[in-house]
Amino acid sequence: MTAATLEVVAIALVPAVLWGFSPIFDKRGMAAGGGAVQASLVVVLVDSTCYWLAIAALEGRSAMAGLTGETLAVFAFAGVVGTAVGRITIFVGVDRVGASLNSAILSARPLFATLIALVALGEPLGPVTGVGIVVLVAGLALLATARGGDLAGWTTRDLLWPIAAAATFAVANVSRRYGMLETPISALEAVAINETAGLVALLAYVLAWGGRDALAKPRASYRYFVGSGLLTTVAMLALMTALGLEGGRIAVVDPLVATAPLFTLLFAAVFLRDVERVTKGVVVGAALIVVGAALITI
Repeated sequence: MTAATLEVVAIALVPAVLWGFSPIFDKRGMAAGGGAVQASLVVVLVDSTCYWLAIAALEGRSAMAGLTGETLAVFAFAGVVGTAVGRITIFVGVDRVGASLNSAILSARPLFATLIALVALGEPLGPVTGVGIVVLVAGLALLATARGGDLAGWTTRDLLWPIAAAATFAVANVSRRYGMLETPISALEAVAINETAGLVALLAYVLAWGGRDALAKPRASYRYFVGSGLLTTVAMLALMTALGLEGGRIAVVDPLVATAPLFTLLFAAVFLRDVERVTKGVVVGAALIVVGAALITI
């Protein structure tokens, strides 16, 4: 393994750990009376503010010097799909099925990325990819029958929320990778545009569809979501940095980031014992999904 690859691995594991822990904050916030739109808006407001402050401090007047219409469109699209729509579905999933189960299913996103490549680009499915799909689907099936996650219980239909989130993040990650390769823009600038586009989309929803009531939530829930936003700030920047490095291919970065549910299981078993159940079936199912995702992206 080269030094460049080691650097990619190390940086890609940062969002894995942080996104493994942020669902703990998310679940606590939802349990404290929070809502999906409120949570999404708070998290994106926190991280986008941090990114623009960092740009002002580190880049000054040279910021966005390489910005083009194409660059703006690519990262704005990723922000609307992955940050706005994706985050709402994530928080609904956390509320419905629990942080541990939701995080595990999110790691199925390489399956959706592969299907996108198959349909849109005509890329063939190799034998290893086929095995990965079988393993991943087996993991999803095991999670559906393990009856872990939220102690209040959930239905099979509730699993559609984290599955939808996985699909949106797959689309967004492909767009981000294209943007980092094809445009002269830094990772910090890219993630700032990405999150700001998501913030604009969320604010538009709140203003246009009477979502103001979605923000009338207990103060305690806001504290948890601010914490989640700070973790997301570092995690997203690390992801964009890894994708922008030499050797930072999706096939390398995405499987490493997809190990986040393994960290979530560990954290949930310690910090969410009063609201979630981490069963052996959930652990095995999550492990299968991570292995299957890795095989798919090899």
